[in-house]
Amino acid sequence: MQELRPGLWTWTAPHPDWTEDQGGPDGWGRDVRSYAYDSGGCLVLFDPIAAPTLIEGLVESQDVAVVLTCKWHRRSADECAERFGAHVYDGAAGDELPGDVEARPGAYDEEVLLWIPAQRALVVGDAFIGAGGHGVRVQPDSWLGDGRTHDGLRESLRPILELPIDLVLLTHGDAVENGREALQVALDT
Repeated sequence: MQELRPGLWTWTAPHPDWTEDQGGPDGWGRDVRSYAYDSGGCLVLFDPIAAPTLIEGLVESQDVAVVLTCKWHRRSADECAERFGAHVYDGAAGDELPGDVEARPGAYDEEVLLWIPAQRALVVGDAFIGAGGHGVRVQPDSWLGDGRTHDGLRESLRPILELPIDLVLLTHGDAVENGREALQVALDT
Protein backbone atom coordinates (compact mmCIF):
# COMPACT_ATOMS: atom_id res chain seq x y z
CA MET A 1 0.00 0.00 0.00
CA GLN A 2 1.29 3.43 -0.95
CA GLU A 3 0.32 6.78 0.56
CA LEU A 4 -0.31 9.26 -2.25
CA ARG A 5 -1.06 12.19 0.05
CA PRO A 6 -1.95 12.49 3.71
CA GLY A 7 -5.22 10.59 4.11
CA LEU A 8 -5.14 9.01 0.63
CA TRP A 9 -3.71 5.56 -0.15
CA THR A 10 -3.60 3.16 -3.09
CA TRP A 11 -2.77 -0.48 -3.79
CA THR A 12 -2.97 -2.95 -6.64
CA ALA A 13 -3.89 -6.60 -6.89
CA PRO A 14 -4.44 -9.05 -9.73
CA HIS A 15 -8.01 -9.16 -10.98
CA PRO A 16 -9.25 -12.74 -10.48
CA ASP A 17 -11.24 -12.80 -13.75
CA TRP A 18 -8.56 -11.26 -15.99
CA THR A 19 -7.49 -13.18 -19.11
CA GLU A 20 -4.75 -12.49 -21.67
CA ASP A 21 -7.47 -11.57 -24.19
CA GLN A 22 -8.31 -8.54 -22.03
CA GLY A 23 -4.75 -7.19 -22.17
CA GLY A 24 -2.85 -5.61 -25.04
CA PRO A 25 -2.93 -2.08 -26.39
CA ASP A 26 -6.74 -1.83 -26.34
CA GLY A 27 -7.20 -3.68 -23.08
CA TRP A 28 -6.45 -3.44 -19.42
CA GLY A 29 -3.68 -4.89 -17.30
CA ARG A 30 -4.07 -7.78 -14.93
CA ASP A 31 -3.38 -5.61 -11.88
CA VAL A 32 -6.15 -3.19 -10.99
CA ARG A 33 -5.93 -0.34 -8.53
CA SER A 34 -7.99 0.56 -5.47
CA TYR A 35 -7.96 3.58 -3.18
CA ALA A 36 -8.67 4.44 0.45
CA TYR A 37 -9.55 7.93 1.65
CA ASP A 38 -9.69 8.99 5.31
CA SER A 39 -12.33 11.72 5.42
CA GLY A 40 -11.88 12.28 9.13
CA GLY A 41 -14.87 10.26 10.26
CA CYS A 42 -15.09 7.58 7.64
CA LEU A 43 -12.59 5.50 5.72
CA VAL A 44 -13.88 5.32 2.15
CA LEU A 45 -12.66 2.44 -0.03
CA PHE A 46 -13.02 2.90 -3.79
CA ASP A 47 -13.45 -0.20 -5.99
CA PRO A 48 -11.51 -2.31 -3.45
CA ILE A 49 -9.80 -5.48 -4.51
CA ALA A 50 -7.99 -7.71 -2.03
CA ALA A 51 -7.80 -5.05 0.66
CA PRO A 52 -4.32 -5.18 2.22
CA THR A 53 -3.95 -5.95 5.92
CA LEU A 54 -2.55 -2.43 6.35
CA ILE A 55 -6.13 -1.17 5.87
CA GLU A 56 -7.03 -2.71 9.22
CA GLY A 57 -4.80 -0.15 10.94
CA LEU A 58 -6.69 2.66 9.20
CA VAL A 59 -10.08 1.24 10.13
CA GLU A 60 -9.67 1.57 13.89
CA SER A 61 -12.47 3.56 15.51
CA GLN A 62 -14.05 4.88 12.32
CA ASP A 63 -16.81 3.88 9.98
CA VAL A 64 -15.87 2.20 6.70
CA ALA A 65 -17.71 2.63 3.42
CA VAL A 66 -17.14 1.06 0.02
CA VAL A 67 -17.99 3.22 -2.99
CA LEU A 68 -18.05 1.69 -6.47
CA THR A 69 -17.50 3.55 -9.72
CA CYS A 70 -19.64 0.93 -11.48
CA LYS A 71 -21.44 -2.24 -10.45
CA TRP A 72 -19.00 -4.48 -12.33
CA HIS A 73 -16.16 -3.17 -10.11
CA ARG A 74 -17.66 -4.94 -7.10
CA ARG A 75 -14.39 -6.93 -6.82
CA SER A 76 -13.81 -7.38 -3.06
CA ALA A 77 -16.65 -5.09 -1.93
CA ASP A 78 -18.61 -7.86 -0.23
CA GLU A 79 -15.52 -9.12 1.58
CA CYS A 80 -14.83 -5.57 2.83
CA ALA A 81 -18.44 -5.21 3.93
CA GLU A 82 -18.17 -8.38 5.97
CA ARG A 83 -14.62 -7.80 7.26
CA PHE A 84 -15.00 -4.12 8.22
CA GLY A 85 -18.76 -3.76 8.63
CA ALA A 86 -18.77 -1.43 5.63
CA HIS A 87 -21.82 -0.24 3.75
CA VAL A 88 -21.49 -0.62 -0.04
CA TYR A 89 -22.59 2.24 -2.30
CA ASP A 90 -23.01 1.60 -6.01
CA GLY A 91 -22.12 5.23 -6.66
CA ALA A 92 -25.13 6.23 -8.72
CA ALA A 93 -25.00 9.87 -9.78
CA GLY A 94 -26.98 11.98 -7.35
CA ASP A 95 -26.62 9.55 -4.42
CA GLU A 96 -25.44 11.03 -1.14
CA LEU A 97 -22.11 9.38 -0.42
CA PRO A 98 -19.98 9.24 2.72
CA GLY A 99 -16.88 11.33 3.38
CA ASP A 100 -18.11 14.31 1.32
CA VAL A 101 -17.46 12.27 -1.84
CA GLU A 102 -19.57 13.40 -4.79
CA ALA A 103 -20.79 11.17 -7.62
CA ARG A 104 -20.56 12.80 -11.05
CA PRO A 105 -21.94 11.34 -14.29
CA GLY A 106 -19.51 9.01 -16.03
CA ALA A 107 -19.31 7.53 -19.48
CA TYR A 108 -22.46 5.43 -19.04
CA ASP A 109 -25.59 5.48 -16.90
CA GLU A 110 -24.13 2.63 -14.81
CA GLU A 111 -20.81 4.39 -14.16
CA VAL A 112 -19.91 7.44 -12.09
CA LEU A 113 -16.82 9.53 -11.57
CA LEU A 114 -16.16 10.12 -7.88
CA TRP A 115 -14.99 13.58 -6.84
CA ILE A 116 -13.13 14.02 -3.54
CA PRO A 117 -13.12 17.82 -3.06
CA ALA A 118 -10.83 17.78 0.00
CA GLN A 119 -8.15 15.98 -2.05
CA ARG A 120 -8.97 17.66 -5.38
CA ALA A 121 -8.98 14.10 -6.72
CA LEU A 122 -11.22 12.28 -9.19
CA VAL A 123 -11.67 8.50 -8.96
CA VAL A 124 -12.31 6.93 -12.38
CA GLY A 125 -13.52 3.40 -13.13
CA ASP A 126 -13.52 2.69 -16.86
CA ALA A 127 -14.12 6.01 -18.66
CA PHE A 128 -10.39 6.76 -18.57
CA ILE A 129 -7.49 4.36 -18.24
CA GLY A 130 -3.73 4.69 -17.97
CA ALA A 131 -1.83 5.70 -21.10
CA GLY A 132 1.50 4.21 -20.17
CA GLY A 133 3.84 6.12 -17.94
CA HIS A 134 1.78 8.69 -16.12
CA GLY A 135 -0.82 9.66 -18.72
CA VAL A 136 -4.54 9.21 -19.20
CA ARG A 137 -6.53 8.12 -22.23
CA VAL A 138 -10.21 7.65 -22.95
CA GLN A 139 -11.25 4.00 -22.82
CA PRO A 140 -10.46 2.03 -25.98
CA ASP A 141 -12.89 1.61 -28.88
CA SER A 142 -13.34 -2.06 -28.01
CA TRP A 143 -15.02 -1.01 -24.73
CA LEU A 144 -17.62 1.17 -26.42
CA GLY A 145 -21.03 -0.38 -26.75
CA ASP A 146 -24.59 0.48 -27.66
CA GLY A 147 -23.61 2.41 -30.81
CA ARG A 148 -21.49 4.88 -28.84
CA THR A 149 -18.64 6.75 -30.47
CA HIS A 150 -15.52 8.25 -28.98
CA ASP A 151 -16.69 11.72 -30.01
CA GLY A 152 -19.92 11.24 -28.06
CA LEU A 153 -18.07 9.75 -25.13
CA ARG A 154 -15.64 12.67 -25.00
CA GLU A 155 -18.46 15.21 -25.10
CA SER A 156 -20.32 13.45 -22.28
CA LEU A 157 -17.17 13.60 -20.12
CA ARG A 158 -16.18 17.24 -20.78
CA PRO A 159 -18.17 18.69 -17.84
CA ILE A 160 -15.63 17.18 -15.41
CA LEU A 161 -13.08 19.70 -16.69
CA GLU A 162 -14.97 22.33 -14.67
CA LEU A 163 -13.60 20.70 -11.50
CA PRO A 164 -10.22 21.81 -10.06
CA ILE A 165 -8.72 18.32 -10.44
CA ASP A 166 -5.14 17.91 -9.22
CA LEU A 167 -5.07 14.11 -9.15
CA VAL A 168 -6.78 11.46 -11.30
CA LEU A 169 -7.15 8.14 -9.49
CA LEU A 170 -7.42 5.50 -12.21
CA THR A 171 -8.56 1.98 -11.39
CA HIS A 172 -6.92 0.79 -14.63
CA GLY A 173 -3.57 2.55 -14.36
CA ASP A 174 -1.53 4.66 -11.97
CA ALA A 175 -2.64 7.85 -10.23
CA VAL A 176 -1.89 10.89 -12.41
CA GLU A 177 -0.79 14.31 -11.12
CA ASN A 178 -1.82 17.49 -12.98
CA GLY A 179 -5.13 15.75 -13.40
CA ARG A 180 -7.18 18.41 -15.13
CA GLU A 181 -4.49 18.92 -17.77
CA ALA A 182 -4.13 15.15 -18.28
CA LEU A 183 -7.89 14.77 -18.73
CA GLN A 184 -7.99 17.73 -21.13
CA VAL A 185 -5.33 16.07 -23.31
CA ALA A 186 -7.21 12.74 -23.23
CA LEU A 187 -10.47 14.41 -24.25
CA ASP A 188 -8.82 16.42 -27.04
CA THR A 189 -7.02 13.48 -28.71
